[in-house]
Amino acid sequence: MSVPGGENAATDGSPRESSGPELKRVMGTKLLLLFIVGDVLGTGVYALTGQIAGEIGGAAWAPVLIAFSVATITALSYLELVTKYPQAAGAALYTHKAFGIHFVTFLVTFAVLCSGITSASTASKFLAENFLVGFNLGWGQFGVTAIAVSFMVLLALINLRGVGESIKFNVFLTIVELTGLLIVIGIGFWAMGQGNVDFSRVMVFETEGGKSVFLALTAATSLAFFSMVGFEDSVNMAEETKDPARIFPKVMLSGLGITVFIYLLVSIAAVAVVPVGQLSESQTPLLEVVQTGAPGFPIDVFYPFLSIFAVANTALINMLMASRLLYGMSRQEVLPRGLALILPGRRTPWAAIVFTTAIATGLIILVTNAMGPQTVSALGGTTALLLLCVFTVVNIACIVLRRRPPDPQPNTEDGPAAVRKTFRSPGIMPWIGAATCAFLVGPWAQDPIEYRIAGILLAIGVVLWFFTWLWNRAVKAKRTRFTDPEELHG
Repeated sequence: MSVPGGENAATDGSPRESSGPELKRVMGTKLLLLFIVGDVLGTGVYALTGQIAGEIGGAAWAPVLIAFSVATITALSYLELVTKYPQAAGAALYTHKAFGIHFVTFLVTFAVLCSGITSASTASKFLAENFLVGFNLGWGQFGVTAIAVSFMVLLALINLRGVGESIKFNVFLTIVELTGLLIVIGIGFWAMGQGNVDFSRVMVFETEGGKSVFLALTAATSLAFFSMVGFEDSVNMAEETKDPARIFPKVMLSGLGITVFIYLLVSIAAVAVVPVGQLSESQTPLLEVVQTGAPGFPIDVFYPFLSIFAVANTALINMLMASRLLYGMSRQEVLPRGLALILPGRRTPWAAIVFTTAIATGLIILVTNAMGPQTVSALGGTTALLLLCVFTVVNIACIVLRRRPPDPQPNTEDGPAAVRKTFRSPGIMPWIGAATCAFLVGPWAQDPIEYRIAGILLAIGVVLWFFTWLWNRAVKAKRTRFTDPEELHG
């Protein structure tokens, strides 16, 4: 991905349109829907269902529903922008077009990059916990950390080799994720038929530490938001989607609707089958539902491995995205050029892969030492925090860009370009989206550890950006010195 305003920028600071070949438009309605559903499903619901219940009690469905509402409002802003600017740079493009401030664009882009790293770290930690349960290994926190770090190294090796994921593979992984969640829902219905569930728990709002229900619900919503993210990645497929202005709105909203319906059923089934205290203390909450709801069935033997497979692809996709985004930022000289080094033969960005893997590994080790069993919720909450900041900016960008017409479409061999039809978010929805996302960024909704993790990650990026800026300034001054006639004759 190229960062708007980098070396491809025009003299006025606006991004220069590429005259090279366009990406092949291969994604239609069905494939785009599978991409969105598969991207949203994954680590969040598998890993954090118990933590959400621990925050708010049996009514764990409530924060999921609120998180869905906030995500949908923001999705409307994304739809307005992606149909107006159907290009593959996503939030970075919208931020640059709205504000034209290179450093703000950098912060948004680096926040997206960091969210991918924290999301992959969350998936790795959860995968390690399921691995120990699946093989019945009592290795404790050290074993979990060792397996999580080993998995990150394995992802780096796969990334270095180069991963060409086919559509069939993506469809298969989406089916695996869906299967794991449908098993939980099915067990909930089966247990209900056996009279082994307590639906009275589903309507109980119960908080810890003297929190009010409002504050507990706000904190749980922020955590549940991690389960709803992923829809924003689809806008990066705009240049590979057939007629994006027409199909994006109905497909994105349909995908969000499908996922929230599944998530609500999972949340209700989990709380009805397993007492909240037991569910919140479990490192593998959905496995707890399977074991409690169907103790006589052998499902619990393979369910940990199903969970591993479901979240492994989440980690791989996030690390692929993070390394390519870092590589693109380096090529645009927003970050040190050394991070854009390519592995000969494989043609993969080895320096960016090593750097992002090192950050993810450090996060797993440091956060595990600081948080122990709460590592997954801390890393998942950090992912949600970073993306809520990005979504706040995107909603504001939508408000700003409403005053401007869409970019003109180039003429084609068939004749003059047609007028592009764009989606428009209803009424004041972008204002509501900006306000709700900004509210969920506040200290009343976030754990302090999440601010610290996000702050450290962004500080690393700002330091890299600052040294790159100094280097580029020195190089520019050197070039001016040797091309200025007065300097040469001085």
